[in-house]
This record gives sequence, structure tokens and C-alpha cells, in this order.
Amino acid sequence: MAIRMFDIEHRAWGFDLHSIAACALPAANHPTPLARSTALPVARSTNRLLASIPDDDFARWAPRVELVDLHRGQVLHESHAPTEYVYFPTTCMVSILYVLANGATTEVAVVGKEGIVGISQFMGGESTPTRAVVLSDGSGYRLSSSELKTEIESAGPVLSVLLRYTQALIAQVSQTAVCNRHHSIRQQFCRWLLLSLDRVAGDELVMTQELIANMLGVRREGITAEALRLQAEGALRYHRGHITVLDRSKLAANACECYSAISREYERLFP
Repeated sequence: MAIRMFDIEHRAWGFDLHSIAACALPAANHPTPLARSTALPVARSTNRLLASIPDDDFARWAPRVELVDLHRGQVLHESHAPTEYVYFPTTCMVSILYVLANGATTEVAVVGKEGIVGISQFMGGESTPTRAVVLSDGSGYRLSSSELKTEIESAGPVLSVLLRYTQALIAQVSQTAVCNRHHSIRQQFCRWLLLSLDRVAGDELVMTQELIANMLGVRREGITAEALRLQAEGALRYHRGHITVLDRSKLAANACECYSAISREYERLFP
């Protein structure tokens, strides 16, 4: 099955979310990225959710879990369409976008090495009004939706882990809605940066200011101004779409309560 990608407007290295929003995919999107090897043992520690599944239960999955390459702009699932796989990111980050009838999108959550993409497959809904798009190149594990459904039908420990993650994701979505309504661009920007760093390896994000502005639903000029201020304060360094965080404590000091609220819920549910 061929990989279907959004049309990407090349801006040095990034992509324009307006181009993505304008693309209406009429059919289900089931990308099949290249699996590096199904024979290699699964490095469960690279994904927090996989690491939380009891050993005996995960042993049943191991032969069917694939390590795959995921690429910026790739659609992992389309809105209102069934999905063939669920994904456990390890070194990439995935944006969950709510899609309106006119094709416009807004980010409602980000998923990285802490979680799973495709919760509708174990929540009973089969599909969702959201679209999942890879934000940064990297890798992850995938498991067929049918395998996951077979596992959760037993209502054992795996289902408990997945439902706890869903609760944490709902907390992130709810807090993001509150943040976008009540907090300043600076606070939202710092919250977004910290959440993103928690979901990838290292202290660098490959992300344009325009893309971040679209994710937050604010003007690009506002993000540019805040990025320059934070750079002058020594919190980060920004160069040609590469954001390197130099001092997380300065970001945390400028972020609103939403980041800590989201983080506390994840830590409570996955200590």
C-alpha cells in the first residue's frame, strides 16, 4: 500500500500548515512506512507506554510489532476514517489536529515517546474527527489495529494501561483549550515548547515559527517576537527553523500553569 503524503511547501526544511489544511483527502489514509526490521527485539524503553505494559502481556505483541520510519508531513490517520495501525512514537513527534468541515485544522494535542497514536481503536469509536500528522522525522513502532483489538478484548492489564494514557491525553486536550483561551502568546509558546521537548529526545526541535503559530492559532509575528525575546534572555537559540533550548528553567518560569498541570497528570498516571 503506497504512502500518501500531504503536499509540502518547502520552506528550507519545514512545511506550511495552511497547505496541509487545504488538502482534503477523500479516502482513508493508511501509510505503510518502511519497516527497518521485524526481527530486532523491541526497545520498549524508548516509548513510555510500551514500557508500562507487563512483560507477559507484551510478549504476545513482540513478534508483531514493527519498527518504522516516520517522516515529517506524513499522515498516520485521517479524520473520520478507519485506521489500519496504531503507532508508538520513539524519536518523532505527532500532531493531533481537529479538522473542520471547511478543511481548516487546529492542533489539540501532541504525542511523542510518552504515548500512542490511534486511541479510537481501543475506545470503541473505530474512527475520530482528528487527523494525525508527523511533525518531525524519526521512528516509532506500529501494531495492526486488529492485533490491538484482540488484546483488549480480554480486558486485562493492557487495557488498563491504554485507558490511563487516554485519561492523560484528555487532560492535555482540555488544558490546551483553556490555555489557548486565557493565556498570553508567550505563555502558550513556552508551554508548547516544554510539552514538545518532553516528547522527543534531546533539546532541539526542528520547527518553523510559522508552523508553531498555526498550531497555536496565533499570528506568526507574535511567535517571532517571543522567540527573539526568549533568545535574548538566554532561554533558547533559534536559527533557520532549528530551536535549541538552552535553559528549560527559563521556559518553565515563563510558561503558564497548564504545562505543570499536564505534566502532573502524566506523572500521576505513569509514575
